[in-house]
Amino acid sequence: MNGLEVSDLTKRYGRVQALRNVSFSVAAGEVFGYLGPNGAGKTTTLRIAVGLVRADQGSVRLLGRAVGEARARESVGYLPGDLRLYLDMTGASLLNYGARFRPGRPPVLRAQLLETFGLSETDLARRVKTLSRGTQQKLGLVLAMQHDPDLLLLDEPTIGLDPLVQHAFRGLLRELAGRGKTVLFSSHVLSEVEAVCGRVAILKAGEVLAVETIQTLRERVVRHMQVRFAAAAPATLAGLPGVTRAQVSGREATLWVQGDLNPLLRELAGWPVEQLIFPEPQLEDIFLGYYGPQESRHA
Repeated sequence: MNGLEVSDLTKRYGRVQALRNVSFSVAAGEVFGYLGPNGAGKTTTLRIAVGLVRADQGSVRLLGRAVGEARARESVGYLPGDLRLYLDMTGASLLNYGARFRPGRPPVLRAQLLETFGLSETDLARRVKTLSRGTQQKLGLVLAMQHDPDLLLLDEPTIGLDPLVQHAFRGLLRELAGRGKTVLFSSHVLSEVEAVCGRVAILKAGEVLAVETIQTLRERVVRHMQVRFAAAAPATLAGLPGVTRAQVSGREATLWVQGDLNPLLRELAGWPVEQLIFPEPQLEDIFLGYYGPQESRHA
């Protein structure tokens, strides 16, 4: 059974088309990435899924149940992207207050989560308004996860977290999936999704471009390679294996590269290369793989 089923979701805000016929499903035991730039419609999708926004068309089923069913909501954990907490409460009071909304699901994971996120008794004793943005984000994650939900909906969950906590958080998501939980992880950071998800839906301007495995995504992504030669750059760069486009200026060249890098690197080794820069792929690089350079720039 799928933990989350999104079917034909469409939503407009006045003249703005926030979502158009969005469909995908996430199975039990899966960490699924929902990847797109800010404003793509990720947050609107999650708000519809938890009943905060009503779709103009389409439906969402949570653990086989309709969004409005109380049993479905009790088994779901949700972290909003625009997290707003009760600032005058202490951290401990806030967690206890959140737990009371699910009397049938006690906060059995709280102790583990506090340890994972490095939240101390001192942190919990302070009022939320005195805590840093990162510490508030940790509290939001504990609120979303402390009742051991069967379905976890996370909207940009690592904002404000330091790299060590991000690493621990990813391990926690894998552990939850290993126990059969369903996780939807929204992000605009490609490397973050790549590190923890098996599949991903790629969203842009309210439409799903594709639902792919991470392996397929790696094969399709178009990346930029910058090469500086000791002499004038060869005129044949555009015809090298994996190069979809080349831009040359004197001794320097920018290559748009797709697929297996090894044949290209073997070819480049035959020329006197002074410098080669191959940065981590960015979100825009994914869209190049689906639209092509010109369409991606204007999409």
